[in-house]
Amino acid sequence: MKRFSSLFIGFVLLTACSKSDSLNPFDPGVPTPTNPVARPSSIGVVGDTADVQTTTKAGMVIMGGGTDVDAAFQWMISRSGGGDVVIIRATGTDAYNPYVKNLGTVNSVETLKIDSRKLADDDGVARIIRNAEMLFIAGGDQSDYTGYWKGTKVMAAINYLLNEKKVPVGGTSAGAAILSNYYYTGERGSVTSAEALANPYAQTITIGRDDFLQAPFLQNVITDQHFSQRTREGRSAVFLGRIMKDWSKTPNAIAVDERTAVCIDENGMAEVLGTNKAFFLKTSTGKAPETLNANQTVTWNNDGKAIHASVISAAVRNNQFNLNTFEPANTLGLESYWWSIVAGNMIIVSQ
Repeated sequence: MKRFSSLFIGFVLLTACSKSDSLNPFDPGVPTPTNPVARPSSIGVVGDTADVQTTTKAGMVIMGGGTDVDAAFQWMISRSGGGDVVIIRATGTDAYNPYVKNLGTVNSVETLKIDSRKLADDDGVARIIRNAEMLFIAGGDQSDYTGYWKGTKVMAAINYLLNEKKVPVGGTSAGAAILSNYYYTGERGSVTSAEALANPYAQTITIGRDDFLQAPFLQNVITDQHFSQRTREGRSAVFLGRIMKDWSKTPNAIAVDERTAVCIDENGMAEVLGTNKAFFLKTSTGKAPETLNANQTVTWNNDGKAIHASVISAAVRNNQFNLNTFEPANTLGLESYWWSIVAGNMIIVSQ
């Protein structure tokens, strides 16, 4: 009898536990299950994941790599209205989340690791980006970004932020490389200045155009990063020369040192922030390279005035450069140079 009682009591307890743990919506007092909104590709979020809508101001940040520029992130945060910040990348961690959250007041910071075309075409991933009030593209390898994101819903979402929602969008290193209409893809490996000047049609010099991001004020621009630190003057000059010769354009370049950022407001006025310099390189119609052929050293002389370089130091505040005219708006922190190339050798002369 004792054995039966024990078994009966055990059965009753088990039944009671099973009933209380169930999510049967017909049982009074039992909560109805809810399906959380899927956040595909998210590798971490701080703050509130509920979408907010704030008043934003357009802006772009071209950051040169290395140590991030706090002032540039704060500039973007102020333009975000304190909304949701999204970091996108193809490799790496969510380390930007606490960093950005500690620089200002925002609703949330979330990192998306978008490392396949399947994820880049996912509606949920695109939705998270479209809901952002600030977007930042991390460093890495720009060939990953072009390979995974070009022609996808992620690309469309970034262009929506740039041109319709008008929120601050920035990138560092590889993330900055893809912001301009002309972009160095890096899909066959990197190229040094010496290699580019010796052979401007080397296999590693791959330039895309008109098929990725559509950032305001950057439609006639190619960017370069880690500039002085990696002696990239020669390769940027070759990029410009290739665009002139291959597509009959008159392009410009924005090249940025490490620990430095170019912040472009909604009117096309740029300010250089950080600790080093930014280089605004301007070409002129009728001044194409004299020699720009495969397996030949470059000559781009034009009487020593092939490319005009406006070099602005971030150490001097309130510097300004007008991207509408591609000319300095004031002389604060400004140095001016003429660049030319003779038989593969860079010549830089102060104006």
